[in-house]
Amino acid sequence: MSQADLQGRYAAVMMNAFGAPKRVFARGEGVHLWDEDGNRYTDLLSGLAVTALGHAHPGVTAAIAGQLGSLGHVSNFFASEPQVRLAERLAALTGDPGARVFFTNSGTEANEAAFKLTRLTGRTKVIAMEGSFHGRTMGALALTANPKYREPFEPLPGEVVFVPFGDEAALSEAADDRTAAILIETVQGENGVVPVPDGFLKAARGIADGVGALLWIDEVQTGLGRCGEFLAHTADGVAADLITLAKGLGNGFPVGACIATGRAADLLQPGQHGTTFGGNPVAAAAGNAVLDALEAGALDNAREVGAWLAAAIEGLGHPLIESVRGGACCWASC
Repeated sequence: MSQADLQGRYAAVMMNAFGAPKRVFARGEGVHLWDEDGNRYTDLLSGLAVTALGHAHPGVTAAIAGQLGSLGHVSNFFASEPQVRLAERLAALTGDPGARVFFTNSGTEANEAAFKLTRLTGRTKVIAMEGSFHGRTMGALALTANPKYREPFEPLPGEVVFVPFGDEAALSEAADDRTAAILIETVQGENGVVPVPDGFLKAARGIADGVGALLWIDEVQTGLGRCGEFLAHTADGVAADLITLAKGLGNGFPVGACIATGRAADLLQPGQHGTTFGGNPVAAAAGNAVLDALEAGALDNAREVGAWLAAAIEGLGHPLIESVRGGACCWASC
């Protein structure tokens, strides 16, 4: 069936949340996509930072198919070995032997879980950054700064205060003994790929400690190799109390995670949060396959190709390119 026919069928049955689709894709392989009319494209969007290992990655494909053929779903009243193994590996990335993991289906759900955890501190105030984006569900939206996303759905949950991204003085002034958490992205993707200024994460760690608040790092886009590290904030020598992950964790299979360390690890108790599909055996198998690939050399490749791409773009000398910004492999021209 032609692309035009499928676009018409889409318009007839889908809610108009995304507008008309630009293309209808039929298959993918590596960095390439093919549409229904047989045209090939180089995929630089990666499903919005999801397919970091490329389409139809053999390791991820085999892991998903193999797991689905043996055990697909059991609910979180029970456990499975792939789930436990993935949680162990993600917790180990923090360097904290007491770290704990809550699995979700997406980044916005990971941020919802973290938001609920902050309430369990007994405080309600969260400090987020201007220019931030943390998701579309009501809690995550309350943490997102952009008025065009927020205003149609206000009033939103929570006592959220926004300060300028990278402004240590403003952050210090906003933080007090009512602050539950300080929330930061290491690179603001939605805001135009804006890296965190040098020293700001360390300053935020000190400010959070000074008022007894949690430091929450949103790594939904930047984690798992996209900026050359398993966790981008570790390059700054900073330890976070809450870390949220998703997108690249399943390379296309829906899976996210909220990781808590230190005192935050013990906040969530039975009955206070839940999920039907989060961390099911198939999602966990996908996550383990992604970590396998990163450990086998994809992480090194991300650093090398990211540096090459940034240098190549700068080397064009094009008058419309002012600079290249990002972190390792999450570069963008501007």
